[in-house]
Amino acid sequence: MGPLVWRVLGTGSAILAGVVANKLVTTAWKKAGRDAVVDPRDPRTPWKDAIAFAALTGLAAGAAKVIATRKAAEYYQKSAGHLPKAMQEGDA
Repeated sequence: MGPLVWRVLGTGSAILAGVVANKLVTTAWKKAGRDAVVDPRDPRTPWKDAIAFAALTGLAAGAAKVIATRKAAEYYQKSAGHLPKAMQEGDA
C-alpha cells in the first residue's frame, strides 16, 4: 500500500463522515422541534439558532472526521503492516 492509497482512503472516509454527520445533525435538529431548514447564513434565521446549528454541525463533523481517519489508519496498518507514511513522520 502506498501514499496514494492512504490519500484516497483517508480523504474519502473523512468526506463521507462529514456528509453523514451533517445528515445526523439535520435529523436531530428536526426531531428537536426546530425549523426543518436552517441556513446559518440567512439573516432571517435567529442568531441563537444559527450559532447552535453551526456549533453542532462543526462538532459532529470534526468528531466524525477523527473517528473515520483513525479507523482508516487502523485498516491501513492491518493491511500494510505499518501506519501510513504521513503518520509515521509524527512518530519521533
